[in-house]
Amino acid sequence: MRQRGSTVERNRRRHPWSPIMFAHDKQMTFGSLFAGIGGFDLGLERAGMECKWQVEIDDFCNRVLEKHWPHVKRYRDVREVHGISAHPEYDGTEESHKRACTYCLPAVDLICGGFPCQPFSVAGKQRGKEDDRHLWPEMFRIVSELRPTWVVGENVPGLVRLGLDEVLSDLEGIGYSTQTFDIPACAVDAPHVRHRIWIVANAKRGGCGTPRECGSVERMGGRRQDDSMPIEESGADVAHADRTGCGEQRGAESVQSKLPSSEYGSRWLPEPELGRVAHGIPRRVDRLRSLGNAVVPAVVEIIGRGIMGCERICDEFSG
Repeated sequence: MRQRGSTVERNRRRHPWSPIMFAHDKQMTFGSLFAGIGGFDLGLERAGMECKWQVEIDDFCNRVLEKHWPHVKRYRDVREVHGISAHPEYDGTEESHKRACTYCLPAVDLICGGFPCQPFSVAGKQRGKEDDRHLWPEMFRIVSELRPTWVVGENVPGLVRLGLDEVLSDLEGIGYSTQTFDIPACAVDAPHVRHRIWIVANAKRGGCGTPRECGSVERMGGRRQDDSMPIEESGADVAHADRTGCGEQRGAESVQSKLPSSEYGSRWLPEPELGRVAHGIPRRVDRLRSLGNAVVPAVVEIIGRGIMGCERICDEFSG
């Protein structure tokens, strides 16, 4: 049976006690760049936000997105889309808004995206800016044209050495406050480590709502990158059915363990004993590739809840 009502209404029924998610009256909207199979989208929707558009070029991933987000506007190529401010004739008037083309992305409160990791990953040649798959400049262009209140980016630990300075300098150069986090998958009790670098940027520099003022890194579920220990990229990042996660490896307390059990349900279940090679699964290569590129929705949900909490605090200050 099809669920009725908005994402917020459905989540309100699931978690009516949550003070952070629903204290903010206006439902936040987001657009998803490099959407993949919708890991960012699922996590932010669970946090109470609404997806307005997705950009994804891969055919298999687009079929997944179409199945789960049938009413969301989708675009194919991040290099073709833009904000309406990119039009030379745009002057900010209502009349100029009516002349938006088919490649104009609607305004949203938040833009998210795990821009391609191949230029920074140890699985590749780590060519950084020299790699033709380096698409952070395209994401930054779209952020510059749409100017959302929030930006959330994600990439592999190799970004710290090969591209993080560029990302933070670009965002701060147009007025965003930035904070970088190392939040591994095991922080939400996933049975593998999977270190990932998360960039959270907010346009309200110096006022309420900045990541530094609205919540500590512990509440966000990881540790600040500038305070963290060196991150090793190795085969330890691979899922293992018998591994309990980072808590077992370095004594860390998971974020999920601090939350009520009704919030996230039961702990992650181990993988079934299917072995590493499973024959006869349709589109197996596409599925493995898209899963390997995906983010962990539970991590995104925690970040989304933190952002909603910042918005609540901002409302209290302005009210």
